[in-house]
Formats: sequence, structure tokens, C-alpha cells
Amino acid sequence: MDEIPDEVRSKIEKLRKEIEYHNYRYYTLNDPIITDYEYDMLVKELQSLEEKYPSLKSPNSPTQRIGSKILQGFSPVRHPSLMYSLDNIYSFEELKEFDERIKKLSDHDEIEYVCEMKIDGLSIRLKYEKGELVLAATRGDGEVGEDVTDNARTVRTIPLILSEAIDVEVRGEIYMSYTEFKKLNLIRQHQSLPLFANPRNAAAGTLRQLDTTEVAKRHLDSFIYTLENPRKYGVKTQWEALEFMRKMGFKVNGESRIAKNVDEIKEYLEWCEKRREEIDYPIDGAVIKVNSFEIQENLGFTAKAPRWAIAYKFQAEQVRTKILNVTVQVGRTGTLTPVAELQPVRLAGTTVKRASLHNFDYVKERDIRIGDTVIIEKAGEIIPQVVKPVVEERVGNERPVEMPKTCPVCGGPVGKLDPQDVAIRCLNPYCPAKLEAWIENFASRKAMDIHGLGEKLIKKLIETGRVKDPSDIYTLDKEFLSKLEKMGEKSAQKLIDQIEKSKSLPFYRLIIALGIPMVGETTARLIAKRYHDLDALQNAKKEDLVKISGVGEKVARSIEQFFSLDKTKEMVEKLKSYGFKGSLPEQKILSDRHFVITGTLSKPREEIKNWLLSLGAELSENVSSKTDYLVVGENPGSKLDKARKLGVKVISEKELYEMIDQLSKTSS
Repeated sequence: MDEIPDEVRSKIEKLRKEIEYHNYRYYTLNDPIITDYEYDMLVKELQSLEEKYPSLKSPNSPTQRIGSKILQGFSPVRHPSLMYSLDNIYSFEELKEFDERIKKLSDHDEIEYVCEMKIDGLSIRLKYEKGELVLAATRGDGEVGEDVTDNARTVRTIPLILSEAIDVEVRGEIYMSYTEFKKLNLIRQHQSLPLFANPRNAAAGTLRQLDTTEVAKRHLDSFIYTLENPRKYGVKTQWEALEFMRKMGFKVNGESRIAKNVDEIKEYLEWCEKRREEIDYPIDGAVIKVNSFEIQENLGFTAKAPRWAIAYKFQAEQVRTKILNVTVQVGRTGTLTPVAELQPVRLAGTTVKRASLHNFDYVKERDIRIGDTVIIEKAGEIIPQVVKPVVEERVGNERPVEMPKTCPVCGGPVGKLDPQDVAIRCLNPYCPAKLEAWIENFASRKAMDIHGLGEKLIKKLIETGRVKDPSDIYTLDKEFLSKLEKMGEKSAQKLIDQIEKSKSLPFYRLIIALGIPMVGETTARLIAKRYHDLDALQNAKKEDLVKISGVGEKVARSIEQFFSLDKTKEMVEKLKSYGFKGSLPEQKILSDRHFVITGTLSKPREEIKNWLLSLGAELSENVSSKTDYLVVGENPGSKLDKARKLGVKVISEKELYEMIDQLSKTSS
């Protein structure tokens, strides 16, 4: 092979940087400084050199944005830290409550916020190494997303090469503009294909196309708004982060504002809602974030969302229609939901024929009747719901909505688990409508953690009649599984290994898996401290259960009722006969030790937290005088300074593992 001249390498590198710069000027800044012809000549020159020297081709070359691959599928990607969703608010009163809560939790009288438009698209995580794009992943469930790197490379506003050769991760939103959405639906209409309901659905469907050429044709766009590990780059605020990302070449929304109080936030929200009708990209609200990263770190997160940010959602579009009938759906957890069957009507781009009535208390409070003219809207612009009846248009033949006396699916009894609960549920734990969700819960990560037993396979197992309750999972064998569609012997053996492994998990995991009404992870841990096996728990009486700190009378009654059922007794006996080691107690080597974690660790933080909890540790978001250990990863925040001031012992991740290893040997 002939050696490639250095001047050719230099020329190709220079052309790529030059073209990327002009892409940034044109697509991100909307401010080109060369003509289309001059731009095309640069691209042609680069294409010519890459064809002549194919070994120098790169997936991050601007020539690859047009798309040229047919993908086989999308690989799962585990995020280094949880991609949280945001809590939603819908009123100025809720906004004031959020501000007051932030001030109280942070112990600051004044808080500066950054207000950003809430783009209605698809969340994306981008990873760069030495300034080059190496990964684009969807949010997925927040822990695991999908690798969509090849498709993301077709998005013109996602830089393939940054202005500086740094390692960095950012997060943002991929969306489709209204202009491109209309063009796409017009093409699909001519091709007699189903139309997309809205730009968000179109963007999501496009990003999961297996043909990258088709993705490129649809002209997706992006806005980036989150910088991971900002302190690594000397960035101290969200506003500084937006400017930093802009300088790196990312498209950052120019409609963001700094607000020093709730009145300024309100002004922004009002302005933003007016702008909604003028801009060419879909927004469904605004995001309000605490500007200071130090304050953000101190505020921390709940289980689902950051405490330092909130999404203000705009009011949905409303229309009138008529309720023709009301049917009842039984959800995966047994909840009976009344559903209004409607006279078809157009709402937010789609034809709506059915709408949720939420629950029977909702129907009663609003006096919604069959035959009523009603106002409907889309909750979060997705799920149609009935807002209220138009009482003045009643003619006298409207009928009340009756609550069913038995479950529409199994015929079993219905009622409330708790008198304060609004939901009416099927009280039969073995109702077929609940079986799929029950099995999914049993196999979930927090319960028996059976990898490979997913939603599609569970459906197949239920359809075959092989699995009638969770205990039947332990009757599955390699011969049966390998005959199922898309399974095979290798996959079957892996699943069998996972099922067998689950038998040795701590007892509280089995309690979670059983799906006892009103018993979650926290309660399961409390119960497992008192009862170490199935026999003991099955025979526990309500008066004994309530003696456990944290277990109230309602929960105790629910547990007693669950184990009093004949089918539960049968299932417990089967679990024991299949060799389930339900008597294995939790290790308590970290009992009464308080931990706080800061910085980036080698594993997802939630994984390490759950592991520490399983060993009996107590965990907190903030350092205090009660903290025994601060576990420090890369780029620690202000928690490290606070720990040092309070004299809290600071240990690395490696030291944590060594300490637990030593404690395990000592206790064994």
C-alpha cells in the first residue's frame, strides 16, 4: 500500500474543520458567510480526496451526514448517570411554591434561575472524545437507552467535530420543525402512508429508522441544554454552561433568559407562550432551573426528578364533543378506569374517539353523564381527557355513569385498597388483566432481577398457558424455551441461569416480587428484618405486623389478606418446592453507617446506592454531622468541602470496595 502524503492528511483535516464551521454558521447560527456554490465545492473536494484515499474516511466526516447505512437494529446503552425526567407544574401558584421550596431547602433568600423553552422532541445524550462524536444515545427508561449514533450524525446541528479537542458529554433534544413536519406528512399523504400525529411523534419515528439515508432526508434538528460534569471545565452556572456549549459548536436555544425572582419567571412564561405561535419548532412549556451548580448539587434529586428544576406546562388545546357511551378498562395493576366513547373530533392534530375519565370519583365530582356535551383536552398534549360537561346543553336524556359491581375481566370483587384511595380496583390478585404486570414486577431489577425475561417473552409465556402465576417461572426449562420464536438454545440457557440465580437473592427482594398490595421496597426491607422466610411471613398476623416500625394497620391488613388467599398459599408451596432459597437473610455489615456519594463513579450511582442499601447502609443526599462516609468520584462538588469542614471521613470508590470486602470477611 502506497504511503499517504502528509499534505493530503492535512488537507482532509483542514477541509473537514472548514466544512463543519460553515455547517455551524448555516444551520446553527443561520448566518452563512460563503455562497452555496462555494460550500458545495468544498464538499466535492473532500469527497474526491476520501474516494482517492479510502483509508482516511471517517464516520465523523461531514460527507457522512447524508446517510448511507442500513442498520441492523439499535444496541442498548447504559447511561453513566440517570437521565431524570422533570416534575411538572401548570400554574403560577405552583411556581411560587417551587420557588419557596427551593429557598427553604437551599437556605438562600434569593435564587437566580435560568428559564428555557421546553422543546417537544426526543431526549438525546451525546459523547465526544478528543472533540469527535463517538456516541449518541436516546433516554430510554432513564437508565438504559439506545445507540442512535449513525442516525444522529445526519442531524446538521449536531457537531461531528467540536471547536476544541476535548472529552465532553452533553444532553439535549432532537426535534422536527413544523416546516419539515408538514413536508413529511405531505409526502406520506401522496404515498398513501399513515400521517404522523405531531412533530414529536415524527421525530421519534425518524430517529429509530434503520435507513440512515431516510433519516437524513427528514432534516431533524437539535437544541443542547445540559453539560455533564461542568466543574471539569471551570463552569459554575447553567448560564455559563449554555455559553460554553455554544462555543464548542452546539446549537443552544437563544430564547433562554435569566430570572432573579418569580415575577421575572412569570414574564418569561407569558412571553414564551406568545412566541409559541411564531417559532418554527414545537414547545409545550418552559423549564425553570436554579442557575448555580453549587446550589443544584446541594438540593440533589428525588427518586424521579431533580429538586432544582421544574417544567411549567402550557394549557392544552380544548374542544367540544359528545359522550356516546362509557366503558371500563382494567389496567395492569387492576385499576378500573372509566373511558368515554366520544363522537369523533379533531384535537391537537389527531382525531379523538375515546378519552379518559380518570376514576369514578372524578366522574361523580364533575357530574359527567352519558350523552353529555363535554370539553376535552390532551393531558401533556398526548392523552385525551374529559375536563368537564357543558351542563347548560343538557336535554334531559343524559344517563349517570354506573360503577361496576364486579371486575369486567374476571368477575371478581372490586373496591378500594384504602378508603382514602380514589382508585377502584379488581381485588382478585390473580385477575388475568393483572398477570402480565405481575410477572414483569416479579422479574424486575428491584425484585428478582431476571435479565432476559422481558415484556414480549412474558406475553408469549402467558399465551402458551405455561405461566399462570410468578412461581411458574421456576418450571421453565431449556427445551421449552428454545422452541419459542426468536429464542434459541443459547438465549434459553442464559435465561435459565438467571432464573436459578434469583433463588439466592435476599428475602426482601422476594417480598417486592410477590406484588403484595401497598408493599413497596421500603416496606419490604422493614418486613424482611422481622421475618426471614416465606413460612414466617405467611403465618404473620396483623397484630404482629403492626409492631414493625413503619408498617401501619392498612399495610398489615393487606399483607394478611394476601397470604390468606388459597391461590397465594398454593403459590408459596410451589416456590418452596422449586428450591427457592427464601430464607437467606440480608447482609447487615453496614448497619447504622451513613453514606453520601458525590462525583462520577465507575458504575451508575443508583446501582451503587441500591447495593449499599442491601448491606444495611443509610444513604443521604447531603453531608451532615450524621454522615460517616463521603464516597468521592471524579469531579466532586461542594459536598467534599463540607465533609472536610465537618470532619467526615472521605473515601474513594476503591476504598469503599476494600472496606466492604474486609467487613464481609470479618462477618463470615
